[in-house]
Formats: sequence, structure tokens, C-alpha cells
Amino acid sequence: MTPTAALLLTPGAGADRNQSALVAIDEQLATMDIVVERMDFPYRLAGRKAPDRPPVLLAAVREGAAALASRTGLPPERIALGGRSMGGRMCSMAVAEGLRALALVLVSYPLHPPGKPDQLRIEHFPKLDLPCVFVSGTRDTFGTPAELEAATKAIPGPVTRHFLEGGDHGLRRKDADVASLVAQAMQNLLA
Repeated sequence: MTPTAALLLTPGAGADRNQSALVAIDEQLATMDIVVERMDFPYRLAGRKAPDRPPVLLAAVREGAAALASRTGLPPERIALGGRSMGGRMCSMAVAEGLRALALVLVSYPLHPPGKPDQLRIEHFPKLDLPCVFVSGTRDTFGTPAELEAATKAIPGPVTRHFLEGGDHGLRRKDADVASLVAQAMQNLLA
């Protein structure tokens, strides 16, 4: 039986597919007939700590999305892409380069390096003509709520922003909240 939808989840630079928030999202969506695939990037699979260059990461996202579509029998329009920090950013860049998807689910999007608000990572935002869901902490040093609000105005698709009070970039002890927000977002997307 073909599932309703699927979500490809990618980890942040310092984590792997078993990062706690990604596991919490996976467990929550399993109750909703939504297939979740948590993937690792090539550098993690090779046992390295330093991330690959963006072209390698983007290729991995495209391959992961294609494999998930093949495994589930779902068209790209029924598969959401996203993840934490760097992983979510790579998914958004892949979509800006033409990868089709239902939506983007971006947890702790790394708007800029900590302490460097002038180095924004948003040049691709004007090409994101699909629903984008952002979940961030109010104390994220990679982008304040005000910075994220301002930057995401460049996105032509519908944007939803959720800010978890007191959450830092890692959103520690907020996995259940993150999973609940992502589950609600997926429900809204499929309604």
C-alpha cells in the first residue's frame, strides 16, 4: 500500500541520522501513515567529522529523495524534504536548484554563522516557491527570530515559522515540541 506522503530528514553538520530530534520526528510521523527516511551524508558514512563540500551534500540529498520516491512509489510532490541546520539548508538549496518536493521542513535553519549576521545564507531563498516550515529556538545564535522573519520574506512560497521559547541552536530537551510542530505542519500540508 502506498503511504500518504514521505519526509526525507537530513542531520546537521555535527550529527548523524540518529540525532534525537530527527528520531522524535520519525516516531511521531510513523503514527500518521507518513514514511520518514533519516539519511546520513557521505562524510558520516565514511567515518569523517568534517562535512563534504556543498556539491557532494546536494548530490546526496537528490539521491536520498530519488531513493525514497522509488521505495515508496510516491511522486516528488508527495515527499517533503528537510532536516536540522546544515541538512535542512542543503535540502533548501537542492530545491532551489530544481529538485521537486511537497515542502521544506527546516529545523534550526543556519541563517548565518554565530556572531556574523552579515554572512547570510539566503541567496537561494527567492527560488523557494513551495511551502517552507521553519522551527527554531528563540535563543539560536545562527539566527534570531527577527532575523529569520526578515530573511524569509524573500521566499515566494508560503512560509510558516515556529519559535520555541528558550531554545538554542541544538533545541536541547525540545525534541517532543519539534516533532509535534513538524507533525502538525505535515498534517496541514496534506489537508
